[in-house]
Amino acid sequence: MTATTTSTPATASTGRVVLGENQYGKAEVRLVKVTRDTDRHEIEDLNVSSQLRGDFEAAHTEGDNGHVVATDTQKNTVYAFARDGVGAPEDFLVRLSQHFTSEFDWVSGGRWAAEKYTWSRIDVDGQGHDHAFVKGGTEVRNTVVTVDGGTTTVISGISDLTVLKSTGSEFHGFPRDRYTTLAETTDRILATSVAARWRYSTTDVDFDAVYDDVRRLLLEAFASNHSYALQQTLFQMGQAVLDAHPEIEEIRFSMPNKHHFLVDLDPFGLDNPGEVFFAADRPYGLIEATVQREGTTPSSAWAGIAGFC
Repeated sequence: MTATTTSTPATASTGRVVLGENQYGKAEVRLVKVTRDTDRHEIEDLNVSSQLRGDFEAAHTEGDNGHVVATDTQKNTVYAFARDGVGAPEDFLVRLSQHFTSEFDWVSGGRWAAEKYTWSRIDVDGQGHDHAFVKGGTEVRNTVVTVDGGTTTVISGISDLTVLKSTGSEFHGFPRDRYTTLAETTDRILATSVAARWRYSTTDVDFDAVYDDVRRLLLEAFASNHSYALQQTLFQMGQAVLDAHPEIEEIRFSMPNKHHFLVDLDPFGLDNPGEVFFAADRPYGLIEATVQREGTTPSSAWAGIAGFC
């Protein structure tokens, strides 16, 4: 007896070309805000992008710019809003989103993103200087705010948070085949550059305080937990954040394994008791995962955020 397979026919194409999903705006607006209301100045350094969504079909299909809020206008709005203060990048982006969606009737939503760079005061005679700063390391604070269907979603994050521990890490018990050459180990260097983003379930948050605490939790979990694989360490870091912060629904990680290989010093008549390593930059293992609360509903706000699974 011959089995028959039935399938639902695909919706027939009309052949008509139409406009699909779209957004536009001004990308990477470099903003430095110096607050100088006292002799002790504060500096905020951000890279801001603004993209609008809404009724822009005529601009694409007819060349009618009646609804096109110029990207230069979006840039200028970023600078104008900074005059009143920046504060937490999440709050700054929410202010921008509220402005554009209320100022222009045809703007129904959008996507606003920011990177914040760190500056520290230069120490002079053991004291931080009032108006002289040194730029921090590679670590960057990230924020994306989306407005879709009247719902505002905030996704915050950190990238280039490079960490290493010189012991307390193992890797063994993995399957072996004829192509496997990696030796098992019960003591290795574990290093990675953490990129993490977390989605809030609310906008009623002290974003600066939560960011600082999430960073602390990530570092403490990495340092304190004995690791049998970077995957396990990733999950423990995410679990620590979700356990401490009910306002965070999920956290996504992208973590390259920064390999350190023991150098063979035998040709030089020297031993190497786990002290001299070659730090390889590529190729590298890349571990990506989401740690979330059970029953979490997927969010479209993640669209367009590259590097996360």
